[in-house]
Amino acid sequence: MAEMKQAPAGAPMTQKLMTWVDNRFPATQLFKEHMSEYYAPKNFNFWYFFGALSMLVLVMQIVTGIFLTMHYKPDASKAFESVEYIMRDVPWGWLVRYMHSTGASAFFIVVYMHMFRGMIYGSYKKPRELVWIFGCAIFLCLMAEAFMGYLLPWGQMSYWGAQVIINLFSAIPFVGPDLSLLIRGDYVVGDATLNRFFSFHVIAVPLVLLGLVVAHIIALHEVGSNNPDGIEIKAKKDPKTGIPLDGIPFHPYYTVHDILGVAVFLMVFSAIVFFAPTGGGYFLEANNFIPADPLKTPLHIAPVWYFTPFYSMLRAVTDDMVRILVGIVAAAGVLGFLFAGLKGLWKFAPLVVAVVVAVLLKTFDAKFWGVVVMGLAVLILFVLPWLDRSPVRSIRYRPGWNKVLYGIFVIVFLVLGYLGIQPPSPTRNVIAQAGTLFYFGFFLLMPWWSRLGEFKPVPDRVVFHAH
Repeated sequence: MAEMKQAPAGAPMTQKLMTWVDNRFPATQLFKEHMSEYYAPKNFNFWYFFGALSMLVLVMQIVTGIFLTMHYKPDASKAFESVEYIMRDVPWGWLVRYMHSTGASAFFIVVYMHMFRGMIYGSYKKPRELVWIFGCAIFLCLMAEAFMGYLLPWGQMSYWGAQVIINLFSAIPFVGPDLSLLIRGDYVVGDATLNRFFSFHVIAVPLVLLGLVVAHIIALHEVGSNNPDGIEIKAKKDPKTGIPLDGIPFHPYYTVHDILGVAVFLMVFSAIVFFAPTGGGYFLEANNFIPADPLKTPLHIAPVWYFTPFYSMLRAVTDDMVRILVGIVAAAGVLGFLFAGLKGLWKFAPLVVAVVVAVLLKTFDAKFWGVVVMGLAVLILFVLPWLDRSPVRSIRYRPGWNKVLYGIFVIVFLVLGYLGIQPPSPTRNVIAQAGTLFYFGFFLLMPWWSRLGEFKPVPDRVVFHAH
């Protein structure tokens, strides 16, 4: 048993209280390890606001969700009415509901920005692979949480959106129909589905989400934060104190720094909640203010905006797209055979793999491959640390055309998101197919293109610019 600490005689009551707590729980030690004595790079910029904002929105969603749960009824015959009751009769219920619905969109905005920052500054590269993997798992968990929560208002778009997405699982060979039935809990989306989704949305997924957030932060503080220069600040330490020369304590410097980001975010967020809570139909669709009707299908069914890039990829996979993929796989197999430099029987491995993949592509229908493409679009992010072969981390010291490539990637992602909201048409489908090919090409060809070009020399110390 560790020796009990004693507060000095005549110490203030607060110091005595903290001494009493520290003897039973390492509160001060944890604060020092993760705040006041956690040294972060001194050159954090605008992009580093979004990690703190993600935490803020997570807390806000949990708190508002608790208050909504007090009045919501997970019953197919009463769910829509209970939401209307919250909006009309519960004191400040309309504000809590709009904070929660707008918060869902805000969550994805800050998480997308946070992930993009990680991509451009190479925050996924060694030794931060596990930090990135935990972050991608949080993103995947967040998508599940948002999808299940979207059904709960029991509006027209909630109902039919869930019906469409759950039916996609039936395209999986052999187990698809049973899997769809298991998710729905019935042969159609109904009361059993609502109860399942409510349970997962309120209890199961948030617990997993919180656990992943804790793991993400612990892993980050174990290896240290990256910075816009991509330089390891632990490599240069003061010989006497052991403190990184380019590091500053997270508290108070970055706690004060993040207050600026939080203040600006809350002003924008409040303006949306009070003056445009539906976000022009993107945050809350007009059809979702109509009670769910299993006998009346909306003219156009589309998911919420934060899912639409991946939904657009799913719709892009048609029979024509499958034939294009077969051609790409065949070409990759031939190129691998000619230029991979493999010896002996291994030289034929690319051709064998190409034949197997081509046969699989032709065996199953396009709907199944659409589901696969949608899933792989998220899962491919997990292996990003091993796809990027660049000798430097930060985009600051990569060839100039890399910035153009990342810019095109952002534009393509936004275009895919817009196309996912719009009704399908032949022209839109062709654009979505081109965007899907670019999205996967960006990642799958990264081991090749990330090594090309002339890289700028990386400085020994971080470059700090006040902002």
